[in-house]
Amino acid sequence: MANKYEVRYACHPEDAKHYDTEKIRKEFLITNLMTPGDINMVYSMNDRLIVGGAVPVQESLALESIDPLKSTYFLERREIGIINVGGKGTVKADNDVFILDYKDALYIGMGYRNIVFHSDKKDKPAHYYFNSAPAHKAYPAKKICLKDAEKAEMGSLESSNARRINKLLVNSLVETCQLQMGMTELQPGSIWNTMPPHTHSRRMEAYFYFEVPEGQAVCHYMGEPHETRHIWMKNEEAVISPPWSIHSAAGTTNYHFIWGMAGENLDYGDMDTIRPDELK
Repeated sequence: MANKYEVRYACHPEDAKHYDTEKIRKEFLITNLMTPGDINMVYSMNDRLIVGGAVPVQESLALESIDPLKSTYFLERREIGIINVGGKGTVKADNDVFILDYKDALYIGMGYRNIVFHSDKKDKPAHYYFNSAPAHKAYPAKKICLKDAEKAEMGSLESSNARRINKLLVNSLVETCQLQMGMTELQPGSIWNTMPPHTHSRRMEAYFYFEVPEGQAVCHYMGEPHETRHIWMKNEEAVISPPWSIHSAAGTTNYHFIWGMAGENLDYGDMDTIRPDELK
């Protein structure tokens, strides 16, 4: 078992627009999150969000502090949101044990010392995707099942973006300091997510794409509205979206994705929308 991490630095949009394909992928794309037997993380300087994945197989995996945190344990000054996108499993937070089925979410607040991931079946391990952000107050751990999420039906088949937004770890369901997470499910026949796109300069966002069938891909769009770029992504890959960047995507088939945000406020509707005909 290993806790592996890398650090990604924030960048200015004037610099980012000069990046070539290799550089864009190096700075924003996150691959190999779901490695059996490991916990993998990227520490982003954008609102200091950590994007991670844990796949316990033969044994349970303990979440340990990493050097950039300079803390004795991972949640000493942080909160974490976890969503299971694999087989059934359990997450232990100190003496509390939470069973997470497919697409269930769990919030764990600042101060919990021991976080342990476990899979019920070795041949169908849990895939825990998580986001973690700095915290200023301790809130209790709380599980949110998919059926209990706040749901919004958006888009249409005519515009190829019929989708269900599942708000899981949002302030109307669970108290957090700054972290918000949810899941969007595109309906069959739809490929566009988050269209029209938007920015929110008061917070950054990370996307994690999953349920992308083998042989298919998702094209994630980013950059300033007048200076867009794209990143081709595979199943179970994530991408960092800075506060100045749009975030939208189109797939070669329908897919699901998890969005996670950290920053200035907890207002889900705080965004600046860009019309499709304004994009360049």
